[in-house]
Amino acid sequence: MLVLLAGIFVVHIATVIMLFVSTIANVWLVSQSGNASDGLWKGCEADFCNKTLPFVHDDALKSVQAFMILSIIFSVISLVVFVFQLFTMEKGNRFILSGATMLVCWLCIMIGASVYTNHYANGSRTTFGGQTSHHGYCFILTWICFCFSFITGVVYLVLRKK
Repeated sequence: MLVLLAGIFVVHIATVIMLFVSTIANVWLVSQSGNASDGLWKGCEADFCNKTLPFVHDDALKSVQAFMILSIIFSVISLVVFVFQLFTMEKGNRFILSGATMLVCWLCIMIGASVYTNHYANGSRTTFGGQTSHHGYCFILTWICFCFSFITGVVYLVLRKK
């Protein structure tokens, strides 16, 4: 039981860190040549990240930014609630509050990543001067966090304190 608690705690910490990295870094779309990339906040060309995005005033991008920030907030809240419940909850009870909060985080990741995938990930909005683009590591990290947050939320709901 202690190994399961430690394992799920480590996965939760990893999810929080990966969410921070994927939201902050500007590598959601990468040009085929690899010298230009776009993120949620800025665009980068040749290791200089000061280019404003061509679709910076787009409502879809603003919703992706908002949902990714919300997912970080709910993930951190879930982690704090889990630690609080671990030390204050009676034996035999389930970690329902931390599980529900983590599933809200999962929902925010799903909405943000889905909107980004629908609007920007096909390369039609950002062509990098006619070049095709592919997904960057931040986009992939977001979908990994999507899986981890779902698994963590479900395990929290099923887990009982012993």
